[in-house]
Amino acid sequence: MEEKKNRTKVYKIIMLIILVAFVTFIITSIGMYQYLTGDVSLLSNSNSEDIASTLDKYRNIIDKYYLGDVDDEKLKEGAIKGYIEGLGDPYTEYISKDDMETYLEDTLGNFVGIGIYMVKDENTNTIKVLAPIEGSPAEKAGVLPGDTIVSIDGTQYSGDQMSVAANKIKGEEGSTVKLQILRDNQTLDFEIKRENIKVNPVDGKVLENNIGYIQFSSFDEGTAEDFKAKYEELKNQGINSLIIDLRNNGGGIVDEALQIANYILDKDSVVLYEVDKNNKEDVKKTTDDPIINVPIILLTNENTASASEILAGALKDAGKAKIVGTKTYGKGVIQQVMTLKDGSGLKITTEKYLTPNRSEINKIGIEPDEKVELPDSLKNQLVIDEKEDTQLQKAIEMLK
Repeated sequence: MEEKKNRTKVYKIIMLIILVAFVTFIITSIGMYQYLTGDVSLLSNSNSEDIASTLDKYRNIIDKYYLGDVDDEKLKEGAIKGYIEGLGDPYTEYISKDDMETYLEDTLGNFVGIGIYMVKDENTNTIKVLAPIEGSPAEKAGVLPGDTIVSIDGTQYSGDQMSVAANKIKGEEGSTVKLQILRDNQTLDFEIKRENIKVNPVDGKVLENNIGYIQFSSFDEGTAEDFKAKYEELKNQGINSLIIDLRNNGGGIVDEALQIANYILDKDSVVLYEVDKNNKEDVKKTTDDPIINVPIILLTNENTASASEILAGALKDAGKAKIVGTKTYGKGVIQQVMTLKDGSGLKITTEKYLTPNRSEINKIGIEPDEKVELPDSLKNQLVIDEKEDTQLQKAIEMLK
């Protein structure tokens, strides 16, 4: 998840991208946030009696034989968590009452941590660093994209435990966390101080030949407005074309991506189709005349996910942008975050999305118009010299 939003609705992309400082999400696009009233019909089904009966049998055995103390609340949370994990969906998860407030703060971009995006590696069931946030403690310490997080403060975590691991990485400002990282078969140890993190700045500059360049790492609340302001700043400097860098952008709030598309696409253009389990479609269209009318190239890679793919797919299908780089991640589903009456939450996959040409994205990704690989020596570097950035140089060449 990897984002339907008003003052009571929160979107988030994940691809199961989780920001530590903290996202997630990341590295995930979140659909809506709603409160449930405790309606039993929403929390039960025809198999509920069988499940309850089975759990009662196990409880009887525990009561009769278990030597230790029993924490009923932990048993309940463990049962719910296991039940949800049984869906086998990497983007659907149970969020405990204790974690819910932090989770919602993270969704809005208010973080204390070390500043990394994390993703679950489905092939190895490990936790990988998608990218450290620019200027974050993690970046300053030398953490790189592609690093595998082996342990946190001496405890090992698998990919299935990413939410727990993310909470362990967070903590009080000024405190430290120890990470053991695997990089190219070499084990590295880091001790990093936690800080308040300013996530997702929208950066921009003017390149040669009056080409504008804008880059941001996720779609958080306010990203679209920051994007607009940055574009207008570059426009006043005389740019005549634009590169939007979505590499390592794991997504986020869907509405922010829709708003940026609104700045570029013609009025009443389809941006995406959202399709639920009953094949009911919700069509998202632009509402205003465009304010950006210059040639555009998007830069993408295998970590471009969710809301980033929504924007890339919409601009590509409409012929408003060319894509340079490598195929995107392929997260084409949307999650809702629901808060139950007891304060706990459920992030659940509810819809998939299609591009304006009705192309599937989930587990497929978006192919670039010009496939350009970075040199192997540069793939794990967060900051690359412009002259060595083969993808950026190709985009500049196409816009000259």
